[in-house]
Amino acid sequence: MIQKERVKSLNKAELKKGKYVLYWMQASQRETCNHALEYAIRKANALCQPVVVFFGIVDDFPEANERHYFFMLEGLCDAKRTLEKRGIQLVIQHCSPELGVVMMSRDASLVVVDRGYLRIQKAWRNVAAASMDCPLIQVESDVVVPIEETSSKEEYSAATIRKKIHQKLNQYLISLEETKPMADSLSLDFESFPIDDVERAILRLDIDRSVKCVSFFRGGFEEGRKHLDVFIDQKLEHYAEHRNDPTLDCLSLMSPYLHFGQISPLYIALRILNSGRTSSEAYLEELIVRRELGINFVFYNTHYDTFECLPGWAKKSLRTHEKDQRPYHYSRKELEDGKTHDPYWNAAQKEMVLKGKMHGYMRMYWGKKIIEWCETPEEAFHTAIYLNNKYELDGREPNGFMGVAWCFGKHDRPWRERNIFGNVRYMNDRGLKRKFDADGYVKLSAQWEDQGALIPNQLE
Repeated sequence: MIQKERVKSLNKAELKKGKYVLYWMQASQRETCNHALEYAIRKANALCQPVVVFFGIVDDFPEANERHYFFMLEGLCDAKRTLEKRGIQLVIQHCSPELGVVMMSRDASLVVVDRGYLRIQKAWRNVAAASMDCPLIQVESDVVVPIEETSSKEEYSAATIRKKIHQKLNQYLISLEETKPMADSLSLDFESFPIDDVERAILRLDIDRSVKCVSFFRGGFEEGRKHLDVFIDQKLEHYAEHRNDPTLDCLSLMSPYLHFGQISPLYIALRILNSGRTSSEAYLEELIVRRELGINFVFYNTHYDTFECLPGWAKKSLRTHEKDQRPYHYSRKELEDGKTHDPYWNAAQKEMVLKGKMHGYMRMYWGKKIIEWCETPEEAFHTAIYLNNKYELDGREPNGFMGVAWCFGKHDRPWRERNIFGNVRYMNDRGLKRKFDADGYVKLSAQWEDQGALIPNQLE
């Protein structure tokens, strides 16, 4: 079922007599459980036309580097294979997406696009909507509950958004039926950027090459599904108890796949619900409530990647204590290299640099310590955003921005006032040691360089 609340016309152009229906697949980079794709297929079937899928690769997506592009291209290869099995051609162009889709739309009866929440994604869709002479219809597929159905404003915290989401869940936690295309588009003649050899494709791009790809994760729906299978079968039962222990392998590892739209949150939620595991509720809180709080944040707060995004009390409190003496001060380079006095923080930084994904609990500690070790809270905020977006596969996205902002007081409440942090929540290494074997985490970090090449093969 495709609920009408997921669908929005972005322009007022009239349906025209074209050769195909075009799906501009930019945020939801997958074939499986994709409302925008299924909507395009149904529209195409009604017109007795084929569906063509378009994706535009831009070299200078903000803060993206080779690590991110490699993972994305692996996912696009997966999507291309599964689309072709349904008789749908994926056309990839090495150009700014909003320009490429307008060119492709000249022969289209209408264009369907998925939804993005960052300012660049909104800008692409606005430019395209104003430039094409056929309808541009947006179909939201990367949240369980459509963002504006949940709330018409920025929510203060998980406590304020939770009830609003839960009131709508029964309406949206419904499986999406797959539609068979009536017409095949594989024989249509398009020039397409070749991606079957990902390493060669990467070399053809003029991108930031400062961070290389990781061997701990491979992109694509099929790889994400394998991780999810392992999580449900072996980890979900203990998730609520062990999720904050980075020495235990108890997380789903879904965030990189969700970030690139390679797997659907609805698909994950339904798999979790149908598993019958005891920790399902705890996991769905993170997947739906917390994740969609992050999307609400970037959608309504135009300053989501700057210090100005923080609540007034947090900004005031941090600035009041800006001149407090810091016990340690580290440059951005020292932090990036993991060369602090704190072995736990260094291990967390190493995990992010080597694996492309830091354990969620350590990411909170990591961000809090950056506040403590930078000269000003603004410097700390921008340093945390820089490092998170540079190395994390799931950086540069709503929950990445929210995760950093949370360390500075976003979606939290004022705590007892203290040095440097003011009323912002504080964390220290004693707290780590109370929760888990922190020294064991440091020892584990020494193994990551050797394990890197083995991790993906464990899922095959």
